[in-house]
Amino acid sequence: ISIVKTKKREILNLFCNLKVVMMRRVLHVKGDVMCTLVLLVALCFLLYARQVKRKIHGSTSSSRSLLGSSSHTGRKEALQAGTKPSQSKSSPQIRSRSRKKKVIPTAAAGKRLPTLPPFDFERYLREKDKRSFNLLIDQPEKCRGAVSAPYLLIAVKSTAADFDKRQVVRRTWGREGTLHPGRSVRTVFLLGIPRNRSSLPLWDRLLAYESQAFQDVLLWDFEDTFFNLTLKETHFLEWVNSSCPHVKFIFKGDADVYVNVENILEMLQDREPGKDLFVGDIIMNAKPIRRRTSKYYIPEFVYGVGLYPSYAGGGGFVMSGHTARRLSSACQQVELFPIDDVFLGMCLQLIGVKPLRHQGFRTFGIPRPSAAPHLQTFDPCFYRELMVVHSLSVPQIWLMWSLLHDPKLSCHYRTGQTSGPFKWRGRVGELAADEADYGEKPVFLTH
Repeated sequence: ISIVKTKKREILNLFCNLKVVMMRRVLHVKGDVMCTLVLLVALCFLLYARQVKRKIHGSTSSSRSLLGSSSHTGRKEALQAGTKPSQSKSSPQIRSRSRKKKVIPTAAAGKRLPTLPPFDFERYLREKDKRSFNLLIDQPEKCRGAVSAPYLLIAVKSTAADFDKRQVVRRTWGREGTLHPGRSVRTVFLLGIPRNRSSLPLWDRLLAYESQAFQDVLLWDFEDTFFNLTLKETHFLEWVNSSCPHVKFIFKGDADVYVNVENILEMLQDREPGKDLFVGDIIMNAKPIRRRTSKYYIPEFVYGVGLYPSYAGGGGFVMSGHTARRLSSACQQVELFPIDDVFLGMCLQLIGVKPLRHQGFRTFGIPRPSAAPHLQTFDPCFYRELMVVHSLSVPQIWLMWSLLHDPKLSCHYRTGQTSGPFKWRGRVGELAADEADYGEKPVFLTH
């Protein structure tokens, strides 16, 4: 009996132990399941919160862009209507001495503008010895013969996409014809192949039709980029040397300038085309820019000298045909440099020609003249006395041309001001009173 009782106790103990073990396992499994469920709920909550935050941020940025665009559009429409944009009565105008920041609308709201890659100067140095490219579109009849050679050849740097700029030049200051007896004017546009051909479909047909219609397009097969403007310079000089060797004088500039061709012809009255002449807005003592973010950045391994030679601002300058022919041979001896203005200054230095500065060439725009403060910077009476003014839009060029050729234009000023129109015109090579500014200010940075 005692043995049986003992066995029963052992069996009961064993059963109890098994029950306890089973309960512990069940509770452990339930605890794992509960922890897993809690973690899943927390993860779902975080994902939901993140999604809600994105929606709120997107709606806020889009509403801001809509408000900015609507206010900008309203202000623009009000200005076109000749009225000032009205303000709501609920938000009275608050006058403050602090200046308001200018809001520059982006191309697409919410999209970041792409960052341009840095220029590959090492590749440029490896490939810069390739300096001869084919002429795809030529104008052989432009300067045929010594008798029909133009007195003034206008050469304008352009790109394939800038058809509107070429058109306004053709119809305004770049018109071909004979302005004075025996002084004919001819115009050509200098182009390369567009780098992004997909942005201008059928660009080759456009230029072919344009050349057929106007007979003034010169196209080479190098890419039309900023640092390839030097190739445009050298190939144009080669073209002058081979196809237009009897030209008397040449004006070369950009398409976004306004040029008073009559003033240039008047300036060239006493000049001999068989002698050296190079006139423009001459920049002296300019330093190479070492800031990588600048458009004109030049590293030391490309140009290690501390100063550039004197050169003319690329907006526009005048040279004699004799100087152009000399420059054509000099450009084949000087190593190519990425900035065409400076490169031409190097070529002038090689042939020993000193560029002359004239006050009428304003390739950096026009500040308000201190000598004639009553004149506005867009006053046609002020533009009438200049040679070249840079950085004008297509409507501004057309407007200034129309204003200057309006027979009703009157430049008589009221009593108390100057008795006659303010004159920039002077002798070639006559230096302005503020010439020291070019040595003291970082003019190349301003450019």
